[in-house]
Amino acid sequence: MRRLVVGFDLDMTLVDSRAGIAAVYDLIAAETGVPIDSALAVSRLGPPLDVELAHWFPAEQIPVAADRYRVLYPDHAIVPSPMLPGAAEAVDAVRRHGAGVVVVTGKHGANARLHLDHAGLVVDAVEGWAPDQPAMYGEGKAASLRRHGVSVYVGDHVADMAAARAAGAVAVGVPTGPYDRAELLEAGADVVLDDLTGFPAWLDLHVAVTALRARLRELGGVLVAFSGGADSAFLLATAVDVLGADRVVAATAVSPSLPTAELAAAAAVAAELGVRHLTPRTDELSRDGYRANAGDRCFHCKAELLDTVLPLAAELGLSCVATGTNADDVAAGFRPGIRAAAERGAVTPLLDAGLTKAQIRAASRARGLSTWDKPAAACLSSRIAYGVEVTSPGLARVERAETALRAALAGAGLAVTNLRVRDLGGDVARVEVDAGLVPELTDDVLGAVEGFVRVTVEPYRSGSMNELLAEPDRYR
Repeated sequence: MRRLVVGFDLDMTLVDSRAGIAAVYDLIAAETGVPIDSALAVSRLGPPLDVELAHWFPAEQIPVAADRYRVLYPDHAIVPSPMLPGAAEAVDAVRRHGAGVVVVTGKHGANARLHLDHAGLVVDAVEGWAPDQPAMYGEGKAASLRRHGVSVYVGDHVADMAAARAAGAVAVGVPTGPYDRAELLEAGADVVLDDLTGFPAWLDLHVAVTALRARLRELGGVLVAFSGGADSAFLLATAVDVLGADRVVAATAVSPSLPTAELAAAAAVAAELGVRHLTPRTDELSRDGYRANAGDRCFHCKAELLDTVLPLAAELGLSCVATGTNADDVAAGFRPGIRAAAERGAVTPLLDAGLTKAQIRAASRARGLSTWDKPAAACLSSRIAYGVEVTSPGLARVERAETALRAALAGAGLAVTNLRVRDLGGDVARVEVDAGLVPELTDDVLGAVEGFVRVTVEPYRSGSMNELLAEPDRYR
């Protein structure tokens, strides 16, 4: 994969040069006696200098005025021109990724260098206007972008978006110049940020997604272990984008531990992406380690899944099975299921690319996936406290309780995002919901949780059942 190079425009992208440019126009007006509305001039920065001067001078006087402008510029325009918010951090973000930084601007190259030096911005190259080359404006910048291998170009002008498009680069717009978000998007921007303060996070995501796409190209074809959640949905969608639907298959394991609603949701996403969706049956309950429900239950569950879908991938001529494991999953530490998948040769493209859950949600939203904000929906066995045997009736009881409670909350006009009914053993359940809903769970609402003798309520916490590994008697 070639080295990343990021290009930036200068005026109103990295530097707010309006005050300095206005000062130079005011000096020229004073010297020549030609009235120039400097405030109007700096409100339309972007086009070549000659274009602006044509508003004020006859054609035959423009070359002289332009030369004088460039002579006056170093002494009068540099110091009054501050960096725009986020400019230094944006350049630092590029460096952090080991990438190159190039400034491509319509300004005279020597004067552009002075701005960068004054701002303390260190770049690898500056391409600006010079007498022996065409105007550096719009698609006229494209040759410079291609010459430096720029794959991302950041600018404030609609012409910058045209330049990026012509060069085959990702066009990143910032509405800090004369154009707003809608105008930049209409001009071809791939993304518009509020300003450069949002660029580091965007670049981190862009680099990670680019790495994901490269990893998927290496794989050539994949069977995605598809739960229907945000992670596996994004992996599946990206695999389809990169490889095509004919080289990608989704497989959702069907067993008593899968909520019925989750299977339907997974099928809908697969259909939307136009990908083949398999629903093989798995039999976790036949595994002693799974039923025993010790701390390694997820190991036995994932082992069953991989032992079932790996042969399917081989039959379909697909080189591997990919899971939706992300960078946060590994950082969380206690993930025996990840170990089982790794031992069986499953690949983890999201993890390989360093994608976090937040980044996956952001990229999913940009991709238009309905799963971008879908709450986590772990298997039903995760609701059963460690040490309590996992059985088919026990799983069904938890699912019925959660379904009934969701319906009761909806009937009471209460919208819920996160909801779990945790089976703590001995007919004791703990309901976990969004913190703001805890006071709303009256006895009438909790009456929907059938099959348990005692029911308590707490705010939802992901992975809360893992706490019982250290405190086995807390709820007994």
